[in-house]
Amino acid sequence: MTLTILDYSIIVLYFIVMVGIGFWYRSRAGKNIAEYFISGRSLPWWIAGTSMVATTFAADTPLAVVGLTIQDGMAGNWVWWALALGGMVTVFVYARLWRRAGVMTDVELVEIRYAGRPAAALRGTRALYVALIVNPIIIGWVTTAMVTVLNETILHGVGATSFEQSLFGEEALLYRPWLIIFFTLVMVGIYGMMSGMWGVAIADAMQFCFAMFGCTALAYLAIVECGGAPALEAKVVENFGENGSAAFEFIPSLTGENAWLPVYVFLIMLLVQWWATWYPGAEPGGGGYIVQRMAACKDERHSMLATLWYQIAHYCIRPWPWLIVAFAALALYPELRASELADSNFDSGVGFPMVMRDLGKPGLNGLLLVTFFAAFMSTLSTQMNWGASYLVRDVYQRFMKPNATEQQLTRASRGASLIILIAGAVAAIRMANVSIDAAWKILLALGAGTGAVFMLRWFWWRINAWSEIASMVGSLVFFLAYESVVTSLAGVDSLRAGEVAWAGFDPALTEVKMLVVALLTIVFWLMVTFLTRPESPETLDQFYRKVRPGGPFWKPVAERNRDVTPDDDVALSIAAAICATGIVYTVLPCIGNVIFQHYREAAYCGAAALGFTSIVAFLVRKILVKIKKNEAANQRFD
Repeated sequence: MTLTILDYSIIVLYFIVMVGIGFWYRSRAGKNIAEYFISGRSLPWWIAGTSMVATTFAADTPLAVVGLTIQDGMAGNWVWWALALGGMVTVFVYARLWRRAGVMTDVELVEIRYAGRPAAALRGTRALYVALIVNPIIIGWVTTAMVTVLNETILHGVGATSFEQSLFGEEALLYRPWLIIFFTLVMVGIYGMMSGMWGVAIADAMQFCFAMFGCTALAYLAIVECGGAPALEAKVVENFGENGSAAFEFIPSLTGENAWLPVYVFLIMLLVQWWATWYPGAEPGGGGYIVQRMAACKDERHSMLATLWYQIAHYCIRPWPWLIVAFAALALYPELRASELADSNFDSGVGFPMVMRDLGKPGLNGLLLVTFFAAFMSTLSTQMNWGASYLVRDVYQRFMKPNATEQQLTRASRGASLIILIAGAVAAIRMANVSIDAAWKILLALGAGTGAVFMLRWFWWRINAWSEIASMVGSLVFFLAYESVVTSLAGVDSLRAGEVAWAGFDPALTEVKMLVVALLTIVFWLMVTFLTRPESPETLDQFYRKVRPGGPFWKPVAERNRDVTPDDDVALSIAAAICATGIVYTVLPCIGNVIFQHYREAAYCGAAALGFTSIVAFLVRKILVKIKKNEAANQRFD
């Protein structure tokens, strides 16, 4: 990929705008930590929602989607599409509860829902775990993805200069992308540390627009290069013979004939994954930076609308440019799939930057690079701000300096942001050879079983701090034990090759690991729940009066607090979540059928999508009326 003066001008202009945003919001972010981490609870829904979408559109995401599609066809993307139902349940059930809780971070909820030393230990431990382990891992894999993009585009086929060789010797080419990454990290550190959440959110919104425009432009070029969408489809089918058509199946063949994705893997994803496992950005019941954006919204209504916009954009608007590029990679570089199937460590996600390199044009090349810089930087700035919020709010202020002034907290916030950035850079170097889709799946399996307790803690009074502790410890122990047991029974070599199958199941598949670990973890934390004491009536009453959760499983607490009007629309909210998920699962194939000119199928999907949309609109109106009515009833007793 060759860059012209126009390309360089686009890239330089982009970085100037990002740094300018940091300076613009610098004084506002310095007022207090509420401004720094949750924008003073003043974000409108469309900025908060777009910021959520931009954060989950990282440099790794297009590469992971391409890798999943090359390996398992379009149906392979159910590894993240299956999370849509959990996301919609968050929109209609949990978003308002998080907003009422008044938290700044999701782990802060721990000491609102529970009390005593177990709650304090859980809050501090989880804050450190997410901030200093999970967060750097995420930064590490998105950085690795950015290195892949640079190596396969502007640095592809470019030899080292004599100056670089004098500095780094024979490994000069290995260091070159990291110098660019270092410069990018500095830029993110400047505007992210200065501007706080307002600057991060505004930058996210702009970066999302840049990234979507660039990916859409590349998808268009890919279709043109292949002679049109139907020709692209035909080329993929031709490359892979009788199995070729399976690449385009939205739902894999239920008979298993010629399917690229095994049916049982699809069913595990669809029926279990959305509620059982914890994954940053798609936590069952909400969590992480999604909760941070909810907390930053103006009120409950803006919180719900922001999360709804995020889910629609995340699942319906973003995927198809990436999928088109994935199909183009299958058409242009069929050897990628062969390499993927032959070597489990091969990262077929390189197909995305390969398409960029071969199809890019002067002017567009700069925009395509800005696309990845925007995706990369939006995730880095969010991870930096989000991780720092744990270190400051849940560790420094909670345990180290409870009486810290706002000036001290703001200074600590900027210092913590720098710590997160450095930890992420170290993790990136350590993760240099890990494929992106593999990292996704490992994190999903590692968090298996914790999702259920995160959802139920809002609606079942009996859950206590030990329940959450048991779920965290259990998921880790069972994950490690599962790998050890399966390896010892099946043999290391054959297991790594994916050749062992018991009763049709491959125990080495990440999805199977996730299912087994989830079931064992749930049984474990339920046992611990009933073997330990419930939270005190005072703690439960305080939480109930503050959050007002509905449902039948707060009955003992509700009887002590008859003056509280809880939510009475849980059934309506769940129905809205199911129908909204129907929108996602009909709009996705509708768009694809339009692109590939399958107009009859597109009409069927479109009609179903309109039906689901009408039902959701009706239910949302009823839910908002009930929320307003319940708020008025509770205000009379406040």
